[in-house]
Amino acid sequence: QVQVEETGGGWVQLGGSLRLSCVASGSRFSTNILDWYRQAPGTQRELVASIAADEYTFYADSVKGRFTISRDNFKNTVYLQMNNLKVEDTAVYYCKPRDVAFRDYWGQGTQVTVSS
Repeated sequence: QVQVEETGGGWVQLGGSLRLSCVASGSRFSTNILDWYRQAPGTQRELVASIAADEYTFYADSVKGRFTISRDNFKNTVYLQMNNLKVEDTAVYYCKPRDVAFRDYWGQGTQVTVSS
């Protein structure tokens, strides 16, 4: 059974920081590419950051230099450290292992609200 649980969201002031966590089960976690997405109201879900099994990382231009993705394979957990948050970072954040088992699955996500 596949499952992800995203936590760590909340309300933060402009320029603040949050650290998101995501525990995944039912995937070949240590070999998967792991993705963080976000979706703001009225917009399409967008890829924010990715980390490969060899720790190679990708970041969307909008978060480069502010967000850091990392993983702990022993804990089946992927993290997203978000610094210098902007109002436009307000969204629901989702994690997703890049595994066929998760193709049609999305977790509940965690809400991030940045206030000016």
